[in-house]
Amino acid sequence: MAEGHRRDVCSYSDLVTARSTSLFRTAYLMVGDHQLAQDLLQEALVKTLIAWPRLRNHHNVEAYTRRIIVTTSISWRRRRSFHERPTGVLPERVEPDRAETVVTHDAVIAALLSVPPRQRAAIVLRYYEDLTEAQTAEAMGCAVGTVKSQVAAGLAKLRGRLAIEEAIEDKEPTP
Repeated sequence: MAEGHRRDVCSYSDLVTARSTSLFRTAYLMVGDHQLAQDLLQEALVKTLIAWPRLRNHHNVEAYTRRIIVTTSISWRRRRSFHERPTGVLPERVEPDRAETVVTHDAVIAALLSVPPRQRAAIVLRYYEDLTEAQTAEAMGCAVGTVKSQVAAGLAKLRGRLAIEEAIEDKEPTP
């Protein structure tokens, strides 16, 4: 090993030995978690080691490492995963049963297909395609008032059809 390289390793080791506690405190104050602070300090020390041959003044190396700690912690905070924390108990996921969602979707589509074509078109354009009443009227080639009446009539039929299907399901025995 070259004498300069050996001297660099010794100087770096002296920095780590003498200033790790202080640098760890800075890292901890930046992230607020002991394990993350250890990771942050480790990353900062590795970056410092890599930059060591380029550093002209080794008296300011602690300030340089602190700067790395600060900039690295800021970039960590920008990551979405930074705000995720491990937990001892996973919370129950409150989501509707996926099978129930599919069944509901199929029932709505079946009911929609039972609505007359112009009413269906008005509902699809207004609510599925999210068009305004004016845009829907333009797409259907009719007046805005016609769109309003077609949507109202179509929704009434949809609600009635879905209510009938729900009533039928309620009467069926469960397996």
